[in-house]
Amino acid sequence: MDVHEKPTRRSFLGKVASGAVGLTVSAGPAQTIFAGDTTRPQEEEDVLPVHQNSEKKFVPVMITPFTRDMKIDFEVLSRLIDFYLAAGVKGFFANCLSSEMYNLDEGERLALARFVVKRVNGAVPVVASGSFGQTSEERAEFTKKMYHTGVNAVILITSHFADPADTDATLLRNLEQYFKYTDNIPLGTYECPAPYKRILSPEVFSYLLGTDRLIYHKDTELDPERIKLKLKLAQGNRLEFYDAHAPNTMTSLQGGAKGMSAIAGNFYPEVFVWMCNHVNDPDRREDVKWMQSEITRLDTIVSQGYPLSSKYFLQKRGLPIQVLSRSAQGQLTPDQKRAMDELSSTLAGWHERLGIKA
Repeated sequence: MDVHEKPTRRSFLGKVASGAVGLTVSAGPAQTIFAGDTTRPQEEEDVLPVHQNSEKKFVPVMITPFTRDMKIDFEVLSRLIDFYLAAGVKGFFANCLSSEMYNLDEGERLALARFVVKRVNGAVPVVASGSFGQTSEERAEFTKKMYHTGVNAVILITSHFADPADTDATLLRNLEQYFKYTDNIPLGTYECPAPYKRILSPEVFSYLLGTDRLIYHKDTELDPERIKLKLKLAQGNRLEFYDAHAPNTMTSLQGGAKGMSAIAGNFYPEVFVWMCNHVNDPDRREDVKWMQSEITRLDTIVSQGYPLSSKYFLQKRGLPIQVLSRSAQGQLTPDQKRAMDELSSTLAGWHERLGIKA
């Protein structure tokens, strides 16, 4: 398939029939889903602009602070947003897996997104997951509710639209129904690991690009070569491509990704902002390579005990956040805490070498 070819539905289904369409899936936990029924009129400024420059962006997948009685702590959330903004982030992904979205009820998901939008106050774009529901109609209803919170785009979870054993043809049919019911609401895609990870095949990705409905994509593919193919497909499209895999930071950004959206950014967002700002700077080439090796080296460490580990680390950084989670059972082990303590010292060294003022 030519990477710039925009397939028609007929040509796509022909590929399905011939077995030419590839798909990667993995098993995961059961999903919890809800519906909604409110719309918000779309305004021209809500649509993120087609990026016509080389600016790279770090967009954090936001964590959710909780009070001791396990309610959303909006006061600390406000402080967390300020922390992200001070680090130089260029957007926010609210109500995502890091936000513990499957452990929030419908009202909490909407309240979380609404609060972030209000606090950010237009400084940077905000997107949020919104494809919850049992049917395309129900997912569309909740999408309209989520858009009504003021987010710039509503993100659909790819695995919400097909079961693990379903073909790409089934996925596409369900997505087309959803598109029909969501009017012209700006949308994005997220290859979320839960309820299971459904990676978009190049053919599906190309077809979706051709619908002109997508302005955002969070990719969780691990293979750099497959990411390169998706980046070629997205060339010239208004969609902004964000890589979730921290070890891919340098190669994805240099290969054309608009930015990064890795969980490690909930520990040290300023480092990913630095990488976005300097990844193509010839004067900092060696620092970029060194920083990438450090990010890769610590990637498995930051994921242990997540999201509790990020809250523990942010607490060490001075944020008044409780080390509490609805999705993670138990507490961090002594070894996990020790690893976070060592990471704190490591981060100070990164700041010194890169010239970052925390």
